[in-house]
Amino acid sequence: MTSKLVAEILVDCLENEGVEFVFGIPGEENIRLVDALNGSPIRFVLARSEQGASFMADMYGRVTGRPGVCTATLGPGAINLLLGVADAQMDSTPLVAITAQVGLNRIYKETHQFVDLLGMFKPVSKWADMVHTPSAVPEMVRAAFKAAQAERPGAAYLAVPEDVEAMHAPRDIQPLAINSVRPDAPSPSQVERAAAVLDAAERPILLVGHGAARAGAQDALVRFSERLGIPAATTFHGKGVMPDDHENALGAIGFMVHDYTNFGFDRADLIISVGYELQEFPPSRINPDADKPILHIHRFPAEVDANYGLSVGVEGDISKSLDALRAASSKTFAVDPTNSSIRKLVQNELDNGRADDSFPVKPQRIVADIREAMGRSDVVLADTGAIKMWMARLYPTYEPNTCLISNGLATMAFALPGAIGVKLADPRRKVLAVMGDGSFLMNSQEIETAIREKTPIVILIWLDGSYGLIKWKMDLEIQRHSHVDFNNPDFVAYAESFGAKGYQVSAAHELLPTLRKALEDDSVSVIVCPVDYSENDKLTGRLGTLTQPI
Repeated sequence: MTSKLVAEILVDCLENEGVEFVFGIPGEENIRLVDALNGSPIRFVLARSEQGASFMADMYGRVTGRPGVCTATLGPGAINLLLGVADAQMDSTPLVAITAQVGLNRIYKETHQFVDLLGMFKPVSKWADMVHTPSAVPEMVRAAFKAAQAERPGAAYLAVPEDVEAMHAPRDIQPLAINSVRPDAPSPSQVERAAAVLDAAERPILLVGHGAARAGAQDALVRFSERLGIPAATTFHGKGVMPDDHENALGAIGFMVHDYTNFGFDRADLIISVGYELQEFPPSRINPDADKPILHIHRFPAEVDANYGLSVGVEGDISKSLDALRAASSKTFAVDPTNSSIRKLVQNELDNGRADDSFPVKPQRIVADIREAMGRSDVVLADTGAIKMWMARLYPTYEPNTCLISNGLATMAFALPGAIGVKLADPRRKVLAVMGDGSFLMNSQEIETAIREKTPIVILIWLDGSYGLIKWKMDLEIQRHSHVDFNNPDFVAYAESFGAKGYQVSAAHELLPTLRKALEDDSVSVIVCPVDYSENDKLTGRLGTLTQPI
């Protein structure tokens, strides 16, 4: 019996890790790996760009909690993969990227297509290394997945030189056993200290971040909030951990100016941070004078920031920590009437938008119609731009990881390929990618991937012919804008040229039935909806004059 090639052992190791999909593009230097996936239960999803493949893996990892896997060739292919890897790292999403590299027989000198890939990937990953010998493959694959799924997940990178990929491995080489570490219970002494700080407060507030979503801590958070009477605001990444239809929900925090939810933090005398991470938004936005005590509840210690000074850190399983702190506290807090005022302001924006029949369509109306068309467990991916601000602020979210936003790296054009990864992860859910016309064309080629892979998704384009968020920011800060406007193709014809269904919204009342029809179809659909972004400046102008949430 001949021994297996390194590429075949690599596939054995991926199977051992429970990998379902590998997203990528073949290249001359990784053809053996791609070939070895034939006959494997792992499904290779051929993307139309390596960047698209990386976002598919990124969002697959985001919704499953298991590393999404992407692959590419060396040089330019690997460089294209880099953006989604960095996005996963910044958003603490488990991802493993595997690329080819030039052979060891020429890596030491100037040579065709060689760039220092380890030097590129190390700054945007938790772990990066290269296979130098066949016998190292099982240990290195296990190390990559262990790093990606650590207490704080992230990206891992493995380079496989083309001559190593083609080598034969020792006959007795096998994948390594997987030893999963169970989340720890919190330290009783830390819980006791945290309870003392909590009981001394009068107006505490919960800040719920991405870590709580990853940890599946919704039930424990709701129990904690209800038992103690503490309102909760989420970050953009934490949307849905506290259901937005709960009476203690204050909405999302992170908008670029002082928003309604900020008033909850202005009045608070204690911030209970649950799964929050600094890259989600700067703590100076909610603790500008660095004078509010903070309880940090997470799997790992807090990062250092002048405006995030801890009173107590409770480290361990987030749900266990919340339940332990709930049991240790002897206090129930009075309801602050400000909380209902904050919820009412957000609801009024949605209600007014829902009733607005003007055209082009107001952002508030689009958000309201999206919510009406989507089920509670369906998934919307809100791309980066002005669209993200409207969706993050106003889109009611009821379950974790059902409104997906890139907010660590804040990457444009992740939503369309990301929607493919989400749909493959859970085909039962409806999946909607909400994009600006600027971001759509950056990765629109992945429509073909969705059709070929029989992955029904819906893409809703907010059409305004500009990079809307940059225009908004320029108008806000320097009172003028330039170099942000562009022309577009006929998006309906463009979608139909791939074999997708295309819809053009010509009046506000057409949007909701079009969304419903497209979401019910077992096909790929593109909906084009002109948006009235004059609402951008009106919103920041109105919030800029608001001094209290009434």
